[in-house]
Amino acid sequence: MSHSHSHSHSHGLIAPSIKRSRAGLTAVGWALLVLAITALAQTAVFVASGSVALLADLIHNFGDAATAIPLAIAFALRSARAERWAGLFVVAAIFVSACVAGVESILRLIDPHEPEHLVALALAGAVGFAGNWIAARIRTRAGRRLDSPALIADGDHARADAYVSLAVVASAAVVALGLPIADPLIGLVITLVILRITWHSWRTVRAG
Repeated sequence: MSHSHSHSHSHGLIAPSIKRSRAGLTAVGWALLVLAITALAQTAVFVASGSVALLADLIHNFGDAATAIPLAIAFALRSARAERWAGLFVVAAIFVSACVAGVESILRLIDPHEPEHLVALALAGAVGFAGNWIAARIRTRAGRRLDSPALIADGDHARADAYVSLAVVASAAVVALGLPIADPLIGLVITLVILRITWHSWRTVRAG
């Protein structure tokens, strides 16, 4: 009797890990789909406007989607260790986002140039914000449900990108209002926000 009980117990342990793996892959997949649609919409705006600033944002968005790869592998392998490494990879990606935003802002302070295609920039920024915000919600909710620090960190990552997109909208607005000097300052504020997110995500992943 005790034997059959232990067997059913061990079977019960296997099933949740498979379910968790599937749920993790589903969340990663949905978030990736949302970000892919976002990047395609931004590409359409870029093609229509020919804005170089937008191209940089696009390359960044495609690069961000890459954090889904180690996460997907970790969930597919059902490996806690791989998941932890994926989490560290995500934290590194958030830190890179902060560095890029900071360097760009400082360069714009040293050598100010007014961005063109303001409407296109604002539109692409709005699209980027919406897509990243939705992806962040998908990842964060699944991460909490599955108790996955790496997935929660990737939610933070998408949230950081949403703020970058919001900065694009804000910079288009201030330039349109004739306050181009405010543009790099917004960038520096966003850099600090992302650095704070980096620190928060690092603590999440390390504690996991």
